[in-house]
Amino acid sequence: MARRRDPKEAALAAARCLNPHPEQVTDADFLASEFFDARDTVQVKYEMVRKVRAGGAPVTEAAAAFGYSRPAYYAAAAALEASGLEGLVPARPGPRGGHKLTEEVLAWAEEQLAADPGLRPAGLPGLIEDAFGVRVHPRSVERALDRRRERHSKSRGTDRTQDEEGG
Repeated sequence: MARRRDPKEAALAAARCLNPHPEQVTDADFLASEFFDARDTVQVKYEMVRKVRAGGAPVTEAAAAFGYSRPAYYAAAAALEASGLEGLVPARPGPRGGHKLTEEVLAWAEEQLAADPGLRPAGLPGLIEDAFGVRVHPRSVERALDRRRERHSKSRGTDRTQDEEGG
């Protein structure tokens, strides 16, 4: 029979806050109280940092009691300091941006479009693969070029305003 998932566990997983190893949390407060939930990564990290800062516990002991390493403690403390509780939410996995469509590739693509008026962004992926050895989706090229043009037009717009003002 399949185990039915707890609604809180499902909510934590959906929010990327489900602790993958709640069994490693051995802190006495977490074991003694139902208020503390070892499945909640944000709560575990917050309490780990609080145990050191407010409770005076050594970093090594606190990190071990909460199932983390010393570097993980310092990362959590810095994230909490910089962004509050939101900083303790694990980041989304995967690349953070277009890693194939570099500035070099996009500049080259702009040159190709300027040199051939009949060429459209949707026709660039094959050329990009031939020139740089990376496969990209046509829509990715279009979006990246739009973002690049937007960035460049904003920077030129700022310069134009300064020039008009005499600066």
